[in-house]
Amino acid sequence: MPRSFIATLAILLLSIVCSTQALQLDPRLSARNKPVDLKKFQVPLSNGTASLPPPTSGLSLKAITLGRGTQNYTCAAGSTAAPIAIGAVADLLDVTPLLPNFRSSRAQSILKLLPSYLVSFASNIIASAPIPVLGKHTFDAAGVPVFDLGKKGCLKGKKVAGIAAPKTASLGANGIGDGAVDWLMLTAVPGSTLLKEVYRVETAGGKPPASCGGGPARQIEVEYATHYWFYG
Repeated sequence: MPRSFIATLAILLLSIVCSTQALQLDPRLSARNKPVDLKKFQVPLSNGTASLPPPTSGLSLKAITLGRGTQNYTCAAGSTAAPIAIGAVADLLDVTPLLPNFRSSRAQSILKLLPSYLVSFASNIIASAPIPVLGKHTFDAAGVPVFDLGKKGCLKGKKVAGIAAPKTASLGANGIGDGAVDWLMLTAVPGSTLLKEVYRVETAGGKPPASCGGGPARQIEVEYATHYWFYG
């Protein structure tokens, strides 16, 4: 039986705290009672050599989520070209209940670590963990990415900028795969409600093989995890 996601995450974070003393638990904070001030958090924009545009002036951070699902691709019969992207499906987990357990100056460092570990856990293990699912990421029939956060709003997005994931990004589950998908900034298109912009950052996995490799027509699902930061 695999250890629960939360138990493994707790062991991971405790190991970091004990070994580096860089990420410190704050015993005065309680995730159950302490509100989260999202104004204290800044979306990562730089991969070390290039940067995404900053959020539009006047917008405020509405949600930070962990996306966990698959990037989806298709290969035509006999094709040796690169697989063609056809969308993605992911649960959007609300990370805000985790944030009050850490000093605000350290919480963002904790956030950065999570996708590279989350990508290695099967969906059924994640589903059984007590982390609330805030929404769902899908693509509609027209190929438009959709982020449905329920009462917090729905964003139908258009890509406005993208940069490669850092070279240190996780290749995929257990560090094995074809690479991390790009970091993106998307802006809302008609049909969106409340939300105006979303960033996909700190990606882990999601890239397809370089070639379809011949063979029969098929679809390819590549496991990935990432952060989605929503502004409105």
